[in-house]
Amino acid sequence: MAAAEFKHLVIIKFKEGVVVDDIIKGMEKLVSQIPLIKSLEWGHDSEGHEMLTQGFTHAFTLTFNSKEDYGAYESHPDHLEYAAVFSASIEKCVVLNFPRLSLSSSQHQQPDHISSVE
Repeated sequence: MAAAEFKHLVIIKFKEGVVVDDIIKGMEKLVSQIPLIKSLEWGHDSEGHEMLTQGFTHAFTLTFNSKEDYGAYESHPDHLEYAAVFSASIEKCVVLNFPRLSLSSSQHQQPDHISSVE
């Protein structure tokens, strides 16, 4: 069985006055510098309610081919340099690291004992 992709999810509330575009440009540069990073996805919350978002506004997900690649990324000099800048811009954050598991709609089938009515 092949090793699962590994995800690094960071959910952020930036400090007041932080230029988020600069943070994102730095993240994109990091991705170009470190080939261990398979992909970067990010977004800004536009639909959440304050009660649910708790002030968090942005999410970043880095994907790696394996947990080992993530471990090597954590100690990479370019990551350590960028992490100092990134950390200084954060008011609060949540970080989750996990192997990617998925279920696609083609894998999801109704059990035999359930029939559909059309």
